[in-house]
Amino acid sequence: MTASVRLEYPFTGRWLTQNSPADRVPSHGTALFATSFAIDFVPVGDDGRTAPFTLRSLARPEPAERFPGFGLPLLAPVSGAVVSVHDGEPDHPAYRGLPSIGYALTQWRRAAAGWAALAGNHVMIESTDCSPGTVVALCHLKQSSIEVRPGQRVMVGEPLGRCGNSGNSTEPHVHVQAMDTVQADRAGAVPLTFRGRLPRNGEIVEA
Repeated sequence: MTASVRLEYPFTGRWLTQNSPADRVPSHGTALFATSFAIDFVPVGDDGRTAPFTLRSLARPEPAERFPGFGLPLLAPVSGAVVSVHDGEPDHPAYRGLPSIGYALTQWRRAAAGWAALAGNHVMIESTDCSPGTVVALCHLKQSSIEVRPGQRVMVGEPLGRCGNSGNSTEPHVHVQAMDTVQADRAGAVPLTFRGRLPRNGEIVEA
């Protein structure tokens, strides 16, 4: 197995772990676009929950702005050079309850459209301080929030953008993955850890 890359958490506050490779590989049910070891973090409030689930949640899409993490800062989890930035994708509504079923049925269209359609707004950083050459991607950022540009060097903890709901996302969260090249359609997945460990599904991490 490829050596893992050690990352810092790309946020502060309380975030719920989902789709963790600590529980299964491939973590998202597919190896497509080097996502075998990808992980998701959903921002939660002090009570450990995301936006309250109501009758509206069951029946209709909800504004992304309802969710506690929408617009929260995202930080560089590794030092290195920004090798790719994609911005301009709209933040769509969140889909829970019955609307999530209809949204799931359209996922094949996004997959067929390629990496950018799934990742939404994203930043890719090529690591220089650990596992040199490994590319770390943060996905689903808020439209027009990205603060870095290709070629820029960043240090751990520097602002990259804000949490959004662009791309293949049912509610505001950040998707993190590592790969061996910037071309996601032919990259190999690289295992990752955060501060030397990997949180499991349902675990709330504080950073």
